[in-house]
Amino acid sequence: MLGEYPIEGRGAAEIAASVERAVGTGELVPGQTLPPMRELATRLGVNPNTVAAAYRTLRERGVIETAGRRGSRVRPKPATTGREELRVEVPAGGRDLASGNPDPALLPRLAPALTAAAKEGDRRPVRYGDDPVDADLARLARAELDADGVPAGPLTVTSGSLDAIERVLSAHLRPGDVVAVEDPGWGSVLDLVPALGLRALPVGLDDDGPRADDLRRALESGARAFIVTDRAQNPTGACVTATRARALRAVLRDHPQTLLIEDDHGHGIVDLPLHPLAGVTHHWAVVRSASKAYGPDLRVAVVAGDPVTVDRVRGRQRLGPGWVSLLLQRAVVRLWTQGAVDRVAVARAYAARRDALVDALADRGVAAHGRSGMNVWVPVPDETGAVARLLQAGWAVAPGARYRLNSRQAIRITISTLTQEDIAPLAEAVSAAVRPSPARVYG
Repeated sequence: MLGEYPIEGRGAAEIAASVERAVGTGELVPGQTLPPMRELATRLGVNPNTVAAAYRTLRERGVIETAGRRGSRVRPKPATTGREELRVEVPAGGRDLASGNPDPALLPRLAPALTAAAKEGDRRPVRYGDDPVDADLARLARAELDADGVPAGPLTVTSGSLDAIERVLSAHLRPGDVVAVEDPGWGSVLDLVPALGLRALPVGLDDDGPRADDLRRALESGARAFIVTDRAQNPTGACVTATRARALRAVLRDHPQTLLIEDDHGHGIVDLPLHPLAGVTHHWAVVRSASKAYGPDLRVAVVAGDPVTVDRVRGRQRLGPGWVSLLLQRAVVRLWTQGAVDRVAVARAYAARRDALVDALADRGVAAHGRSGMNVWVPVPDETGAVARLLQAGWAVAPGARYRLNSRQAIRITISTLTQEDIAPLAEAVSAAVRPSPARVYG
């Protein structure tokens, strides 16, 4: 059952560390079954309660999962081996359409904004105890949130979207709680949930966002939180429509205790309107990151939420990093107020590349998805084979396994750096790569 790897330890912490170490080194592989608690307790000469405590710690850390009478096993994607490990190495001369980065040509120059922010810092130095949110950033963000129909509420700032999602989840949930997540969904969120000791429950989606019936089933099955991407959904490009938003709000209205987290990371690069869900549950957060519009290294996200959620996030943040650098916040204000990014032009550029690829694939009989954002999602019968064949043709795309729980196989293509000349050859390569391999006849 465990091959040659011996689980060691006399205390719960030592036993848990032994298992986690083996998972990290690959001696215990995803899906591998662990011994029943009483059997392991006998083998180690300890009380069964000690092993039970060790297994509980491992579950909370997202290393193992328990499936009733089938016992405990290493998670298919343990928190110690994130989905980013499923990366594709781009060969020399190949095109990287896998990493999900924005087009550098559409990003602003940061030096002028950072220089201006630094000079302002020299004139008005930040001190311990100052407000952690720049007043100008809060004013600008709140005005746009109001215009988009996001409910009134306090604001805070985090180091990007994922930092915000982690802090909001930690503010309300405890290990073992269930979180409804999009499937397919952002791989980092699918890793984060088990890493916090939470359990992910998949919610299917289509081009218009998460399906309301799937969300209802998830909440009725005990999900205490729901994470949704409003626009530019990664990896599918889905965007929540007004009709779908009404249906989802109706479901959430029946479950007002649900913690709702909306990730609007597409703000600034998407030309489709926001249809927020916030306001029908007691606790909620809407997250807007600067990374897609201004660059991945600008780790600033504005978080709007109900007073309890924002207060808890701020309080815990004070005990850790304290605040997100006011220098970065002021730089974002400069970029924002001086129009460093032409939002309409950026959104149109991404839309033109995305639509051109989707249309070219459709002309070749290949269905693809991508209503918004920087990615196109292509269902395939064999994603490993498709990725390998495209790599041989010089195109590196992301395997769908990085983004899936129960949904069907697919590949994700980041369109941000495509040119018009790339569309036809890429579509031809994808069309060839997704066809089933010809049957071999022997004899």
